[in-house]
Amino acid sequence: MSVLKVVEILGNSNVSFEDAVQNVINEAAKTIKNIKSVYIKEMQVTVNENKIVEYRVNTKVCFGIVDD
Repeated sequence: MSVLKVVEILGNSNVSFEDAVQNVINEAAKTIKNIKSVYIKEMQVTVNENKIVEYRVNTKVCFGIVDD
């Protein structure tokens, strides 16, 4: 039987949405093992002088619980 846990993590980037999601994965992987998937719950941008300056994502990171 497989048991999974989900945590909500916010991420950002000044490059792209894809980069913001990768930043979430990179940071989450520092303390979470066995990441299975990332669900993008919400996406938004911040704008300055009619230009996108930051991409933001609200994600749900799903990972397997490992028995030691």
